[in-house]
Amino acid sequence: MTALPEEQPRPISEDDRDTAVRRLQEAYAEGHVSHEDLDERLHQVLTVTTHRELVSALASLPEERAETTSTIGAASGRIKRRGAWRVPRRLKVESAFGRVRLDLSRAVIEHATVDIELQLGTGRARITVPRDAIVDVEGLHTGWKDVRYKPRSGSLSTGPTIRISGAMGYGRLKIRHAKR
Repeated sequence: MTALPEEQPRPISEDDRDTAVRRLQEAYAEGHVSHEDLDERLHQVLTVTTHRELVSALASLPEERAETTSTIGAASGRIKRRGAWRVPRRLKVESAFGRVRLDLSRAVIEHATVDIELQLGTGRARITVPRDAIVDVEGLHTGWKDVRYKPRSGSLSTGPTIRISGAMGYGRLKIRHAKR
C-alpha cells in the first residue's frame, strides 16, 4: 500500500494578505479585538506564508459581512449626489448618456476604503473627494480622454482611500479635492 502524497500548503497572495489586514482593522474598529491583539495579529498576518497560517491568524474573528454593491444608474440625463449622503463601501455608477456628478466632500464616509466603479458610455463625470482623501484610479480604463486629477501635495493624507475603477467611453473624468 502506498501512502497518499501530502497536500502542499497553499501560498497566500498579496490580495489574501490585504483582505486579512482589512478584516483585522474592521474587527478592531468594531471593538472585537483589543489594541494589543490587533498588533499581534497584524504581525502574524504580515509574516505568514501559507493559507493555513493566515486562517489561524483570523480565528475567532466575527464572520465577514457580505458586502453589497449599491448601484446608481440612468440611461440618459444626470446622476448627481451631493451634500450629506451616506457613501456605501462599494458604489457602482452606470450611465449610457449623461453627466455624473459625485460630491463626497460633505458625505458620510464610514469605511477606510470606498470602491467606486464607473460604467459610463458618453458624457463626463466629476468627482469631488474629501480634502484628506487618497485617490487611486489605476483600475479605470478610459476610451477617449484621460483622467484629469492632480493629487494633493503636502502632508500625509489621513482620510479615506477612494478607489475608482471601471470603464469610460467618450467622456472625461475630473477628480478634485474639496477646498474645505
